[in-house]
Amino acid sequence: MREASRKLAPGKAAAQSSLQASYTPKQGQYLAFIYYYTKIHGRSPAEADMQGYFRVSPPAVHQMVLSLEKMRFIERTPGQARSIKLLLPREQLPDLT
Repeated sequence: MREASRKLAPGKAAAQSSLQASYTPKQGQYLAFIYYYTKIHGRSPAEADMQGYFRVSPPAVHQMVLSLEKMRFIERTPGQARSIKLLLPREQLPDLT
């Protein structure tokens, strides 16, 4: 990831790193999970999928989803299953650990 930002013009690299810093490490892991799950399965994850992967309670996942939506990293249709849409490009996401 660092090499890619070195190849960008200085202003673009700074803008990219500021975008990456706008979420916490935990939020970044959820965003990366949403990205990879969608890429592998061809549909967005359910909150239960995130609960199983991160081994957290349903309310913890739901609060994270609401936070990511409020910060405009994702969008979703309330009441519609598997409607999470990632609004960040892959380049702005961390690796999933």
